[in-house]
Amino acid sequence: MFPSIPGGDVSGSPGDTAHTGSGTPRAEVSTNDHPAAPDVAERETPPDDPNDEDSPPGTRKVDLKEFEQPFGRPGRPLRSNPFLFGLTAALGVLTAWLLVQSIAGVGSVLVLIVVSLFLAIGLNPAVEALQRRNMPRRLAITIVFGAVIAFFVGFGLAIVPPLTDQTTGFVQHLPEYVQQLQNHPLIRSVDQRYQVLDKLQKYVTSGNLASQMFGGLLGVASVVISALFSGLTILVLTLYFLGSLNSIKETAYRLVPRSRRTRVQLLGDEIINQIGGYVAGNLIISLIAGVVTFVFLVILKVPYALALAIFVAITDLIPMIGAVVGAVVVSGVGFLTSVQMGIACVIFFIVYQQVENYIISPPVFKSSVAVPPIATIIGALLGGALLGIVGALLGIPLAAAVLLLVREVVLPRQERL
Repeated sequence: MFPSIPGGDVSGSPGDTAHTGSGTPRAEVSTNDHPAAPDVAERETPPDDPNDEDSPPGTRKVDLKEFEQPFGRPGRPLRSNPFLFGLTAALGVLTAWLLVQSIAGVGSVLVLIVVSLFLAIGLNPAVEALQRRNMPRRLAITIVFGAVIAFFVGFGLAIVPPLTDQTTGFVQHLPEYVQQLQNHPLIRSVDQRYQVLDKLQKYVTSGNLASQMFGGLLGVASVVISALFSGLTILVLTLYFLGSLNSIKETAYRLVPRSRRTRVQLLGDEIINQIGGYVAGNLIISLIAGVVTFVFLVILKVPYALALAIFVAITDLIPMIGAVVGAVVVSGVGFLTSVQMGIACVIFFIVYQQVENYIISPPVFKSSVAVPPIATIIGALLGGALLGIVGALLGIPLAAAVLLLVREVVLPRQERL
């Protein structure tokens, strides 16, 4: 048998052969011509006789001791084991469930963050409009945010005194209301038959009413404090988002691969512009509704005209149902004043809604958000079902963003297929 060539260097063409003693040609393969050969040999299972002299030249001699294990040879991998698969799947489901529970636990905080970002994007066009007049961005943010705070302060000053006066007047006139009930013939006959007033008096003096009222007052106080805290949080977050909106956009765009960054930036800026245009347009329409309502209520001498006008302006921000809610409340106050005044309020809101829907809204939203009516309705309904009033506010601009992505990304890709 011919020994292996020292150094492993084999010259000549691939057709060169080495002859055995019997004269039968056999091809020799050198490990130097094929660098992967030693690695393959090291990973292969040893032959029956690794020290066989008939092995091809250049092949490393493998010792069986290298494959000996003190506790036996390892078995098959557990990758195809059904128990391991089930355990991995169960851990994945548990992790997903814990993630969902964590998100649900901080859902209220996420809503505040989303609302603040939405308001910041909506106020950004006003800030940029002031910047185009050679005003520094910080000063522009201060002016716009100061106007927002002034609006909320004005709303509080307009709505709190009437509520306080009405509550105080009700408490002061409560004995008179009770005396009127006692003098009413129907109430007197019912009381003589069922002793309603005696049972009511026993209930008031028993202490149950005091405990329930105390609990109710605590519940109302907690709701008020929570609402104030949420409002303050939204104002602070909106200020921060408005001040760092450009840096947030730049950071988000840098997360996109460079090859797609330009297109993503153009689409993202267009989506932000549409959201900002929708918010700004909605604020303008609500301001017009509030001013027109205030003028009308002052002419008719409806009590608390400023508070009712601000309420109409705020509810008009809510898509689809907001205008109806404001109209019902104001008309109800009008009917409490007089029947003629209530009818006049109903007629006014019916006429004004037609003017707003067909004359005011189209030119305001024409340049900012171009959403089909069916998409507007679906977006508002889905958003309202998911997040309530906040979802209804976000539904229309998000529907506009989805339509933009479908028109600029999905449809062109489908045409290329």
